[in-house]
Amino acid sequence: MPLTLSTTAFASGQPIPAKYSCRGQDVSPHLAWTDPPVATLSFALIMDDPDAPVGTWVHWVLFNIPASTRSLNEGVPTNAALADGSLQGITSARSHGYHGPCPPSGTHRYFFKLYALDSMLALSDNADKNQLLKGMEGHILAQSELMGTFSK
Repeated sequence: MPLTLSTTAFASGQPIPAKYSCRGQDVSPHLAWTDPPVATLSFALIMDDPDAPVGTWVHWVLFNIPASTRSLNEGVPTNAALADGSLQGITSARSHGYHGPCPPSGTHRYFFKLYALDSMLALSDNADKNQLLKGMEGHILAQSELMGTFSK
């Protein structure tokens, strides 16, 4: 089986509940994954909105998630460094942690992208999506994504 990312918060391709948006509690949804490659040493997660009028808007950057981790609880704290050693990078809002859907108009797609990596990454908690992608080059063993929508 390949690496598979899932959530109990919404069905893939379906609307994300308001609870996880700027119009609700703006907490991250529970995420879980199965079947990472045996050589996985860490995971990274990016959530972004490619439909934003200013270009892709990054809602969450999380990396150095320990290889033993198979889920993220709902409401991950917005600290730059988490208790398990994971780091949260900088989003398009120029801050750490999850920022839920908040489109200015219309229906947008939100992609949660999980990467299984063969190393921990030597990046600071000020890394943004582009720095994370560069740091992951040559280290991605597998990836999986989940997409939800949200409308203003």
